[in-house]
Amino acid sequence: MAYHILVVDDEKLIVKGIKFSLEQDGMKVTPAYDGEEALRYIKEEKFDLIVLDVMLPKMDGLEVCQLVREFSQIPIIMVTAKGEDMDKIMGLEYGADDYITKPFNILELKARIKAILRRSVSHKGGNYKDSKNTLQVRNLELEFESRRVFIDGKETNLTAKEFDLLELFMENPGKVYSREKLLDTVWGYDYPGDVRTVDVHVRRLREKIEENPSDPKYIFTKWGVGYYFN
Repeated sequence: MAYHILVVDDEKLIVKGIKFSLEQDGMKVTPAYDGEEALRYIKEEKFDLIVLDVMLPKMDGLEVCQLVREFSQIPIIMVTAKGEDMDKIMGLEYGADDYITKPFNILELKARIKAILRRSVSHKGGNYKDSKNTLQVRNLELEFESRRVFIDGKETNLTAKEFDLLELFMENPGKVYSREKLLDTVWGYDYPGDVRTVDVHVRRLREKIEENPSDPKYIFTKWGVGYYFN
């Protein structure tokens, strides 16, 4: 079955180029040219991944991302303008899994899409190191196959990357991961961005699973090195 990708950008030549390139790899691509159209498609159809430009008519990409995260954890790659660091950080804050900066090389975009899809498929297939379906530490419970997380029995919604980070941490308690190692492991390729991506995701994850994010009991910082799970 072909992957179904939603590509959202008001520049039709860019959408046409991405569509052509992804279809050469056997993917199905649906184009959208403004935020409202994109949100309508997301609610009506099933997609495996969204490529979402920040600057859109009617509703910008950040707002679309934020609204999508209220009902779906579908992987989202934000497309930002060159040098717009705030857009990159805000995209991650609003729940994007990754970002790429214009102008971009289509081969780089395809590599990022495939890396995210591979990791998503490996999880859906249930291929884990052991036969356990759940992993629980104190009041925090993670379900592998359904990719759901519960705190005191109440579900908390994580994005795909937040779940991947938590899974890695919980399966390797006490192991300190550098930010660079987390980029390589969780993002699945030599990520060309900077370590702020990791910091933003870890902070968001703490806000969702920690009773007091400023005084965490699960995810700790090893100053000057990285993060580890207690």
